[in-house]
Amino acid sequence: MDSLPLHLCILRKSSALINRSHAFFHSIALLAMLYYRASSFSLHATTPSHLLTWLLVFASELFLSFLWLLSQAYQWRPVSRTVFPERLPEDRELGAIDVFICTADPKKEPPVKVMNTVLSAMALDYPPEKLSVYLSDDGGSSLTLYAIREAWRFARLWIPFCKSYGIRTGCPEAYFLEENEVDQFVEVKEKEKIKRKYELFKKRVVGACEAVSIAGHDHPPLVEPMEQRWQVIRDDDTSGNEDSSGGHPKIPLLVYVAREKRPSYPHRFKAGALNTLLRVSGMISNGPYVLVLDCDMYCNDPSSARQAVCFHLDSKLSSSLAFVQFPQKFHNLTRNDIHDGQLRSVFEMKYPGMDGLQGPMLSGTCFYIKRAALYGKEIGFLYNSVLEDYFTGFILHCKGWNSIYYNPPRPAFLGTATSNLNDTLVQGRRWYCGLLQITLSRFCPPIYGLLRMSFLESMCYSHLALLPFASFSLWCLATIPQLCLLNGIPIYPKASDLWFAIFSFVFLSSLLKHLKDVQSIEGSIQRWWNEERIWMMKSISSHFYGSLDGILKSLGMGEANFTPTNKAITEDQTKLYQMGMFDFRTSAMLLAPLVTLVIFNMISLVGGVARVTVTGGWDKLFGQIFLSFFIVAANYPMIEGMIARRDNGRIPPHVTIWSLAFSMLILISGSMVLALHPMN
Repeated sequence: MDSLPLHLCILRKSSALINRSHAFFHSIALLAMLYYRASSFSLHATTPSHLLTWLLVFASELFLSFLWLLSQAYQWRPVSRTVFPERLPEDRELGAIDVFICTADPKKEPPVKVMNTVLSAMALDYPPEKLSVYLSDDGGSSLTLYAIREAWRFARLWIPFCKSYGIRTGCPEAYFLEENEVDQFVEVKEKEKIKRKYELFKKRVVGACEAVSIAGHDHPPLVEPMEQRWQVIRDDDTSGNEDSSGGHPKIPLLVYVAREKRPSYPHRFKAGALNTLLRVSGMISNGPYVLVLDCDMYCNDPSSARQAVCFHLDSKLSSSLAFVQFPQKFHNLTRNDIHDGQLRSVFEMKYPGMDGLQGPMLSGTCFYIKRAALYGKEIGFLYNSVLEDYFTGFILHCKGWNSIYYNPPRPAFLGTATSNLNDTLVQGRRWYCGLLQITLSRFCPPIYGLLRMSFLESMCYSHLALLPFASFSLWCLATIPQLCLLNGIPIYPKASDLWFAIFSFVFLSSLLKHLKDVQSIEGSIQRWWNEERIWMMKSISSHFYGSLDGILKSLGMGEANFTPTNKAITEDQTKLYQMGMFDFRTSAMLLAPLVTLVIFNMISLVGGVARVTVTGGWDKLFGQIFLSFFIVAANYPMIEGMIARRDNGRIPPHVTIWSLAFSMLILISGSMVLALHPMN
């Protein structure tokens, strides 16, 4: 008799039906819109400049329509999954798991936060003799080494405490802050004792921050298993960091790894650190499964290991299953989430859709990967891009591996989302640079992946691969119709024309589908509006610069760099984020394009309305007026940051002045070009 299944996969039929119906009607409208552009081409070729503006707008709409078509692969077959960990075999039959945690800069990644992630990983509900935790310190900092030694001492109390009382939140900082943690069976004295020891641990680590050095990019290698120090620590320990029974409780192996780094030798960023951990762990524990975590992404549910094993041990999946991807979720998000830190479109829409195909992409953290999947000529995580996760997952799928996406009711992992505009834009710039590095290589997904994976899966990868180029199309649509509006040149059909209804349908269809997707996860209209705004801001600024970086690096005109996201957030930044206000303290280079285009659209809106009021022409210029109005309305917080705000997070006056000058330069030079004589 067949054994009971370890998991179930359920097709979301209603979502699939809605998605496919919307795709059908929206695609018809897009075809009609593109037909209008092509058929009315000759009417707008009166001058070279008019022809150029028409071609740029047409090319932008055509490219964005093609991107939308590729994105429908995400929506085609969304699924959800359920697991049954209670049906797993006995512990002695489970495969070992190695946990990889990477940190690089103790200034941006506070050691106390990193050690909380380490401790939460050690507290996973898995046989301790089959669980090993490896911390990669790419900064080679003596502070991080000191912190992990202190974390090991505290773990001798924390891990038995979690096991004894069934604590679900294995991160001590989160556990002691939670009011709703179900711990009615925990003895008050025992909890207070553990809390005192944790505060002492924090005090020691924080106190050491100013006394120790950060090695950075020039340091020798060091591998230190913590258990080798236990005998010395136990003999010298006067803090009581030993379990009350006086014995030696079984806790997972903990290993500190700092690979050698020299300024003259390429270290390959996070991919290099992960491959070092693969080699080191292969000689120590060599677990068949590897959990990869960012240093701030703590384990919020100790059962995640058993949940992942439910898929890896499935006889029908095991031979071809490379990894199980969990969503990245965050503990510091506000209700409105002005930066879209939750990455809703990725983890609530794209990944469930890809799970119904060949599986989700690799997401850099929160995944259990099979060690055997990292094999062949390119061993381990791949180096061709700063997005080592996306590239490695792509090659795995090309080689025939599958993946699983599992989104459990209780978040398996919780991290810290970006809570200021600077980190959001810097992160987006790095991501899009990495995407374009792969797109412009011999591994270009639309070409390389087309015959190596399922067609719909290749559409998903192709969508992301080509997405950086969308920033150029959006720049065109944010400037050219507005410039033509100021010069009385229509770009869209008359408002009374039937063709205008087609353009309106495409616009409203996109907005309403987005609204439906947001509300499907109980999101508010305000959150939908915030997502629209931050999408515009990222596209015009960080995605544009990231695309330029990727192009320059592919041409050998720039060097790859990896800037870790800052996890050390100041109190005033947190306050602004919680109030739903943008903190505009970022580099002028990232901020100036945003301010320039907002000012330019304000000028376009006011000048366009004044023009049609005096000379008429509302009918033929209404589409351009509305587009300027929509951009200005969506970016009202930037107008507020330029004019009304006086706090430290406002837009600096010098950025506003320079952006105004750039706007006038675009207006004057553009108007001069549009005034060229008609063609013969």
